[in-house]
Amino acid sequence: MSIVPIKGLFEAHLTVSDLDRSIEFYRDVLGLPLAHRIPARNVAFLWVPSSDKAMLGLWSIGTSPLRLRLHIAFDVALPQVFESVAALRRAGLTPRSGNGTPIDEPVVLTWMPAASVYFDDPDGHSLEFICMLDETPRPDLGFVSWSEWRRA
Repeated sequence: MSIVPIKGLFEAHLTVSDLDRSIEFYRDVLGLPLAHRIPARNVAFLWVPSSDKAMLGLWSIGTSPLRLRLHIAFDVALPQVFESVAALRRAGLTPRSGNGTPIDEPVVLTWMPAASVYFDDPDGHSLEFICMLDETPRPDLGFVSWSEWRRA
């Protein structure tokens, strides 16, 4: 039992090595609107996809030798999961499966089930376009390509 009913996740934060480069990536490549920037704190906030949905904070770590690889998944419609494979390539990014293998079509996380395409941001954070499928979960299949899911 929860002390307050939770409706969803509103914000997530990532550390980045170059704030300007990351703002350009999330704004210009992924299309997230820049909500606010605080230069004195080396931080920027972007809406995901609008102010009534969610927010992503990008915090500059400057010259720190520390690095974390974090993960964020963006909920998109199924046609956009498919379109993202070519769109990521056009943007110079590699579409991957959850284990990092380059892919030519979405993969299916069969325990959910959900169609998914992973890729990396400029700092190596793992990002994902995902769409829940209105089908029965098949966890016994593991991670499979969309084509394999359709054949199963």
